[in-house]
Amino acid sequence: MVTESDIPPEERVAFEEYVARVEGTNISAQTLLATDYLNHFNEIVMLLDMIPDMPDMIEECKMWAPKSYQEHFADSTFKDKQLAVEAYERVPTKFRRPFEETINHLNTLILGGVVKLEEEIVAGADPGLTTEHVKAISRAAQALMDCANAIIHGSDRAMAQVEIDGLLGGT
Repeated sequence: MVTESDIPPEERVAFEEYVARVEGTNISAQTLLATDYLNHFNEIVMLLDMIPDMPDMIEECKMWAPKSYQEHFADSTFKDKQLAVEAYERVPTKFRRPFEETINHLNTLILGGVVKLEEEIVAGADPGLTTEHVKAISRAAQALMDCANAIIHGSDRAMAQVEIDGLLGGT
């Protein structure tokens, strides 16, 4: 649980106001973040995972674009979407900074992965190699989503670039 000393005084009043407002919703009262945002990334990972069997799925993957937390909720059917957008402005820096850093890594990984996979497919690369690259990208994306999920539930640690690179191996 977040203690009073965890949040700087200049952030505390707004945070505490929204903690009361998110009670009974799917927005974490500990961080004011919602896991529903991760659905945006789950969708692209599912599409990427189809590429080894259906290489033409790369076209679907190319249509995916990053969305900010606020953009995701503005476009979603999430019951408390307006509250999620408003609460995001009150997320304490100790959670918001690592969350945004993790999301930036995730966006970079996915966008770069799609470009790399398309290049391989167009070049007629060995399907086994493409399969291995899809697995590495998916594994790294899942680790980043797990990290983001942990932050949503109160962790204040993002993954270091060296950890992400280790997950990708030589891809």
